[in-house]
Amino acid sequence: MTARRQTRQVMVGSLPIGGNTPISVQSMTNTDTRDVAATLAQIRRLELAGCELIRVAVPDEGAARALPNIKKEMTVSLVADIHFDHRLALMALDAGADKVRINPGNIGPSWKLKEIVSRAEQKGVPMRIGVNAGSLEKRLLKKYGHATPQAILESVAASVAKVEGFGLADLVISAKASDVPLTLDAYRLISEKFDYPLHVGISEAGTPHSGTIKSAVGIGILLGEGIGDTIRVSLATDPVEEVRVGYEILKSLGLREHGPIIIACPTCGRTELDVAGIAQQVEEQIQDLRCSLKVAVMGCAVNGPGEAREADVGIAGGKGEGLLFRKGEVVGKVKEKDLVRVLVEEVRRLGCES
Repeated sequence: MTARRQTRQVMVGSLPIGGNTPISVQSMTNTDTRDVAATLAQIRRLELAGCELIRVAVPDEGAARALPNIKKEMTVSLVADIHFDHRLALMALDAGADKVRINPGNIGPSWKLKEIVSRAEQKGVPMRIGVNAGSLEKRLLKKYGHATPQAILESVAASVAKVEGFGLADLVISAKASDVPLTLDAYRLISEKFDYPLHVGISEAGTPHSGTIKSAVGIGILLGEGIGDTIRVSLATDPVEEVRVGYEILKSLGLREHGPIIIACPTCGRTELDVAGIAQQVEEQIQDLRCSLKVAVMGCAVNGPGEAREADVGIAGGKGEGLLFRKGEVVGKVKEKDLVRVLVEEVRRLGCES
């Protein structure tokens, strides 16, 4: 692991991003923002999952007018996602958004960006300059032929120069693509040139299966190189799953503690226990917990006892039963039908509550 790149710190509402602050996890609602009740219902689920920054789409004036009613019911920071119409950004800022996300490639002439910057500075609200490979300026596509790391860097640099020239210093930068190598190279270039906090992720990553893999690879590599201050996993599914995957990426790198860590063997011909089923049920029943206990579900005598012994709570399975370990000691033998219940009870007994 490379030491984390030191960046400026930007306040998004009450949430600090950058500097030495923890890498934050964010997501985006997929409801119709104009439907306040549905949007708030999803926001509450995201908050319960640990989402620290929630972005909503603002595609029209109806969505912008809904923001005050959404914002007043939230417990985390709100980001307004703006494209094409700069007036919507002004409305979002007036509605109390904690940050606005702008893609300069589609916001129009510089005077429109200047108006947004002026209002953001007046409100004390930061801006995310979000450049996507799929919406680069036409001049850059003509120059480079297609989206390249250099084209993305040039787009970011031009936008940052404009915003800085208009007087706003509280910026966050993102430069995403659906292609992992392109995203990696773009962020590497940007991190060398700017000290603004970076929001990292793989754009339009895909379905829960393939998108999780692409996101884990892309975000994981960047974080391992010390690049990234806040992350979003973009999946074509319930956004709560984005939050869960985001924390698993951070946990796997030792960058955040957020809920128990499940260790489970992949199973083989030696296994005489439904390890996969037990592990799945345990994970589902403790996913709302916030402690950092290590829970092992192991299925045979090769690695089972060792892994279970090293975990806070674990079982090493035999035929129809398993040895129960707590803090390295065998504390009992449990029948297979009772293993899920006993493991969950042990986790809670050790003080791990939601």
